[in-house]
Amino acid sequence: MRRVVLALLAVGVVVLEVVVLVQVAQLIGWWTVPLLLGCSLVGAWLVKREGARAWAALRDAVAAGEAPGRSLADAVVVLAGGLLILVPGLVTTVLGAVAVLPFTRGLAKRAFHAVLGHRLSDLEASLPGPDTTTGPGESPPGPVVEGRVVRRDRSTPPTA
Repeated sequence: MRRVVLALLAVGVVVLEVVVLVQVAQLIGWWTVPLLLGCSLVGAWLVKREGARAWAALRDAVAAGEAPGRSLADAVVVLAGGLLILVPGLVTTVLGAVAVLPFTRGLAKRAFHAVLGHRLSDLEASLPGPDTTTGPGESPPGPVVEGRVVRRDRSTPPTA
C-alpha cells in the first residue's frame, strides 16, 4: 500500500512540476531555461554552505557530549532540502529552499514533524544523551581498565 501511495505521490509531483513549468514558460518565455539553471546553481551553493554549517553544529554537539537532537534535525532538514533542490523543477526547488534557508528552516522542521512526528520522536528518544553519571573531574563508576593506544602506519603491513 505504501508503495502505491509513494508512486502516486511521485507521479503527482512530476505532473505538478510540468504544469508549473509550462505556466512559467508561457509567462516569461525562453527565460525559463536560465531561471532553472540559476535556481540549480544558487541551490547547490546554498546546500553546500548550509550543509557544512549543519554538519559542524552536529559534530560540535557530539564532541561536547550534548544530545544532538536539534543539530540532527537541522542536518536532516538540510539534507532533505538539498535533495529537493537537486530535483529539476521550480516547485521542488522552492520547497528545498524553504528547508535549507536558516530563517525558514523552522517552518520546514515543523512540517516534517507534522508528517513524520512519531518517527522523529522515536529517533530522538533512541539517541544517547549526555553522560550524567559523573560530574566534572569525577571518574566513572565501575572498574577502570588501564591501557595505551598504539597507532601504526596503515601503509605498512603488520609484522609478526
